[in-house]
Amino acid sequence: MDATILLLLLQDGVVNGAIYALIALSLVLVFTVTRVILIPQGEFVAYGALTLASLEAGTLPGTVPLLLGLGGLAFLADCAEGRHSLDGRGLLRLALRDLALPGVVAASAWILAPMKPGLLIEILVTLAIVTPMGGFLHAVAFRPLAHASVLVLLIASVGVHLALTGLGLVFFGAEGSRTPPLSEASFPAGPLLISGQSLWMIGLTLAIIVGLWLFFSRTLLGKALIATAVNRLGARLMGIAPALAGRLSFSVAAFIGALSGVLIAPLTTVYYDTGFLIGLKGFVAAIIGGLASYPAAAAAAILVGIIESVASFEASAFKEVIVFMAIIPVLLWRSLRSAPVEDEE
Repeated sequence: MDATILLLLLQDGVVNGAIYALIALSLVLVFTVTRVILIPQGEFVAYGALTLASLEAGTLPGTVPLLLGLGGLAFLADCAEGRHSLDGRGLLRLALRDLALPGVVAASAWILAPMKPGLLIEILVTLAIVTPMGGFLHAVAFRPLAHASVLVLLIASVGVHLALTGLGLVFFGAEGSRTPPLSEASFPAGPLLISGQSLWMIGLTLAIIVGLWLFFSRTLLGKALIATAVNRLGARLMGIAPALAGRLSFSVAAFIGALSGVLIAPLTTVYYDTGFLIGLKGFVAAIIGGLASYPAAAAAAILVGIIESVASFEASAFKEVIVFMAIIPVLLWRSLRSAPVEDEE
């Protein structure tokens, strides 16, 4: 390995780390608000990439019937949740959110898909399809378990991951897909050639990090989410609904996952189960960052990307093993620093 190869590996590591940073940020967001380790986050990535590829091909994405089905289940779950206090106005609000909104998105996708309206419109339609799925999944699978232990929530998260993976196979098939890059431009930088796609990935990652910081520090809704993360009971006493906070955090996570899928789709062939490994690497970064700090999770994601890039050059057959082993010393260090806990609150 010489200096030029090292620079190339660092470049690849930073670009890959940008995607892992997005995944890690969404995992930290969901965990701090709901205590759910969102293993299905990788499925949102795969769904985003495959939905965009379907729109590029001029066909209706398989995520459209899935969105309608999840919306219907969420409507039933919401009605069951509020059956003692639901009036006509509340029922109408639920119907607009869970049934009408997915219907409008599905109709738009059905009309626009054969027209091939262009990459920007297709990306917006992709985000509109995948983003509501996060809130629907929270209502159907996780809100009924809001008071369960972290272990039960983890088991539920694994079950949702397996279900979404199987549905991905049903709706998209076993064939992989790729999409055109967001930019064909390239810029020389010494021995390196930086692609426009890489700049888009890094730029959007930084934009989301800044956006999350502004959202949590400057908006009332963001501060409500922070309050829910710090003290769920206290937030409920102050009038902040934990269910609304959970639904919002899942929706933001789905949006970030779909955007990540849009960004990686031009770089690699995405299959229905591709998101699992990507989500695991984002999870490693989130664990290294402590599942509590957004800057630490983003920095750890860049480190994970660099480790993966160097390992793929030095020992490509073991690169996944090396990446996942990076979590072991962190867990050992944290276990040595933490006092033993016998009972979970």
